Amino acid sequence: MTINGWLQILVFLALIFAVTKPMGIFMAHVFARERTFLDPVLRPVERLLYRVTGVDEEHEMPWTEYATTMLVFSGVSMLVLYLIQRIQGASWMPFNPQHFAGVMPEHLAFNTAASFTTNTNWQVYSGETTMSYFTQMAGLAYHNFISAATGIALAIAFIRGIARRQMKTIGNFWVDMVRATLWVLLPFSVVGALLLVSQGVVQNLKAYDTVKLVEPQQVQRVGADGKPVVDPSGKPVMDTVSTQTIAQGPVASQEIIKEWGTNGGGFFNANSAHPFENPTPLSNLIELFAIFAVSAGLTYTLGRMTNSPAHGWAVWAAMAILFLCGVTTAYWAESQGNPLYPSTVAQHVTNTQPGGNMEGKETRFGIANSALFATVTTDASCGAINGWHDSFTPLGGMVPLVNIMLSEVIFGGVGAGLYGMLIYVVLAVFIAGLMVGRTPEYLGKKIEAYDVKMAMLVSLVFPLIILSLAGISVAKNFGTVGIFNPGPHGFSEILYAFVSAAGNNGSAFGGIIATNLWYDTAIGMTMLIGRFFMVIPMLAIAGNLAEKKYVPPSVGTFPVTTPLFTFLLISVILILGALTFFPALSLGPILEHLLLYVGKIF
Repeated sequence: MTINGWLQILVFLALIFAVTKPMGIFMAHVFARERTFLDPVLRPVERLLYRVTGVDEEHEMPWTEYATTMLVFSGVSMLVLYLIQRIQGASWMPFNPQHFAGVMPEHLAFNTAASFTTNTNWQVYSGETTMSYFTQMAGLAYHNFISAATGIALAIAFIRGIARRQMKTIGNFWVDMVRATLWVLLPFSVVGALLLVSQGVVQNLKAYDTVKLVEPQQVQRVGADGKPVVDPSGKPVMDTVSTQTIAQGPVASQEIIKEWGTNGGGFFNANSAHPFENPTPLSNLIELFAIFAVSAGLTYTLGRMTNSPAHGWAVWAAMAILFLCGVTTAYWAESQGNPLYPSTVAQHVTNTQPGGNMEGKETRFGIANSALFATVTTDASCGAINGWHDSFTPLGGMVPLVNIMLSEVIFGGVGAGLYGMLIYVVLAVFIAGLMVGRTPEYLGKKIEAYDVKMAMLVSLVFPLIILSLAGISVAKNFGTVGIFNPGPHGFSEILYAFVSAAGNNGSAFGGIIATNLWYDTAIGMTMLIGRFFMVIPMLAIAGNLAEKKYVPPSVGTFPVTTPLFTFLLISVILILGALTFFPALSLGPILEHLLLYVGKIF
């Protein structure tokens, strides 16, 4: 750990703090339909969209209609993406210079359609060898915008439920989604894409280039199952390679919305570790900033729309404290390196301690920025990576896993992080009410049995789907057949896959072949449940809160604007996460860490 590394982390957090208020005010204006500096350009486009689609922007929806509209729209969008993948190889389909065939098998296309519809962007394919430019742009990038806009719309609907009094409606889904896309996502993505291009991120529609290597290279052959091929004696089977194909395409435009919309799906298989996606330290900072900017701003939007800015900052503080705890742990663990390395390698070569764990990391980013990126991307539901989580130390790799297990409420995905955090807020004020023996209140609304039941339903769906399917995968051959690493590390790989899917994150530990029928189907269903089964009870809470009368605060009201509230909120998040997932963590990264110090590796 170095001063330079800590400065990079603190500068990043300072930038997020600086953007929170202006971004929050801007979004409050957008969703209250107040004038912004973008209105002269975007308001005519918005009106045209409503005329073409027949949307009445003055129509308000109760929570049931809001939820139904969102589900139907998402279902149709998912079906369209599935069809685009399947027919991309047709001769009449445009922008396919590499002549990629339709995505096969069917369960892979289903998994990918579910992934991008739910803002998960879990990828069990190599983008540069599977998807045409048309599929990348009209299919995947389109969903990067729409799924992110849906998340923002849902968060705004929840905020309206808190802010409104004795009303049966929480807004209009179509209007919220359109305004999220036109005002919040699109303009900043255009500017961000140009910034990335200035750093060397590729943006073109050219066919791939093939170049001759200066020196032919020997590489180990990989079988159709993704595993290295060996001969009967156990020796690796090597192939001679004298050329290299350089993949390229419309990368920058997809890269920025991947981060700004906390999507995470990479144009290339190496994601943000690829030099065409993330070539410089400055592009790395731009991408990190983009991941947190909207989510941080929504905390101030919460405070402004509910007339309690201090509450918004209290929620922001809880997120920031949890973020610092995570990045500190990851940075410390990766800086320590592998305890077996000095005795097995370094002492025989230089007789010195190594400078930390650089396995699976890019030298242009180093340990500090790799730990920071891993923490940020799993605090949010982004899933982008600039280093291989599977190569982190056991405790360093546990940080991304725990971040998602805490429901990704540490800033979280655009919209999803805020409404996930608000579920914990409901539980926190309920617990505070129990402590003082009175009906809990939240910003002038009584939190009653119905609200707590819906909040607990959200909290229970998440671990239920993760632990049940991970348990099946560990117990059955079809789940363990694709594991490269035995023991606790292999268990961590399976657990991470389902945690990432249910949390709509999309990152992976790696080291596991997840392209068979079981994983494509099970993970695809997990992503859909993790998104929509948790959204419906959340909207039910919003609708119920909107109908309630305002209750003036009294002496017994628990304030939600103080450091004590922030502490209680953090405690609830950690206690619920620990009670739910500590046994699984004990069998995975914690056990692996302990065994590492007695000389056992996996």
